[in-house]
Amino acid sequence: MDLRRAVDLFVGQTGHWTASRWAQPAGAAGTRGDLTHGLVQRIADRAADAEGEPRRPVPRLVADPALTDQLRVVAADLIAANPPAAVIAEAAADVQAVRAALG
Repeated sequence: MDLRRAVDLFVGQTGHWTASRWAQPAGAAGTRGDLTHGLVQRIADRAADAEGEPRRPVPRLVADPALTDQLRVVAADLIAANPPAAVIAEAAADVQAVRAALG
């Protein structure tokens, strides 16, 4: 699946969630927000690697509903970095896996 499409589906599923819905447990990963923030960080790390830049921590914003915006931004950064197709495919699979885990 295309990374843009995977992100659009993720945002369609979660973009309307309230803070309390993001705070619900998501297994060993912690909350749904924790799981999604981890996804955002992994994609940001891929983008940094593709750009030849150091990895930097993605700030955890106070409002978890902003996670979908962060995801869109880091995914766009990764796509703009033009990494090998395998990196984009791995990122898309990661988005799909987290989307499935969120239910």
